[in-house]
Amino acid sequence: MDKLRESLKTAPIVEKEGYHYFVHPVSDGVPMLRPELLREIVIGIVRKANLERVDKIVAPEAMGIHISTAVSLMTDIPLVVVRKRSYGLDSEISIAQETGYSENEMYINDVQEGDRVLVLDDVLSTGGTLRALLTALDNMGAEIVDTVAVIKKAGGENKVDELDFEVKTLINVDVQDGAVVIIDETGDG
Repeated sequence: MDKLRESLKTAPIVEKEGYHYFVHPVSDGVPMLRPELLREIVIGIVRKANLERVDKIVAPEAMGIHISTAVSLMTDIPLVVVRKRSYGLDSEISIAQETGYSENEMYINDVQEGDRVLVLDDVLSTGGTLRALLTALDNMGAEIVDTVAVIKKAGGENKVDELDFEVKTLINVDVQDGAVVIIDETGDG
């Protein structure tokens, strides 16, 4: 994860309502996402995730889309995007998403009871998005085979910790003194 590590070390930090947020191509699309970084991330996900029994990749809009699309292309596993707007389809499920800096409704379509899913996201920070998504998928009767977030921001409350789901990550970081600090380069700690 050399490219990911280096890109995080140079990521600018912004403060939004007391929340220290790093600006990164994976989580924000700014600065531009270079293909070699995306390739490294996708290879890392494919190596780390349990893909054997997965029917569908499920990823939240918006910044999970580019990562999950690339993983879908490499694995031939179909992709379901959890959207921030309703389409009013018959099987649509509404979920409330609360992060460290926003509250939104999200909508799941095309996931049914018994589907075996891999949940992918860009960053695990407060855990608000993944908590809402994992809880909704579990309540729907989908089997969550695995969950991977590219980057985990350490420190503070992580709402996923309250659940009985493990989230694998590629790299764990913290924001200290206005800079991104790598905590665990394997994402295992």
